[in-house]
Amino acid sequence: MESGGRRSGIEVERIVSDFERSGLSRRAYCERHGIAVQTLDWYRRRVRASGDSVKLVPVRVENRSTPIVPASAPRQGFALVLGNGRRIESDWSFDDNQLTRLIRIAGVA
Repeated sequence: MESGGRRSGIEVERIVSDFERSGLSRRAYCERHGIAVQTLDWYRRRVRASGDSVKLVPVRVENRSTPIVPASAPRQGFALVLGNGRRIESDWSFDDNQLTRLIRIAGVA
């Protein structure tokens, strides 16, 4: 959970998805996970309103002995290979929403 007790968009979508797969009533799910029913309802409305929820895809972490980027480039980035084989390489100069959007676009393109 983010500082200040607020959940990120990805956390909210995970909770909504988990609830929908659980087969539990709203009340039972909320009691089991320590969430107020009103909070779950708000999360569900928020995800529906976004219209395009994040779909999680399996990723494979590769251990490479050779660098992915030229030796002259800074080594403070990452490479993410999506389930469809597309690869995202970047440094860490973005926020969660930007990465989520990029993954969503690369995952369906």
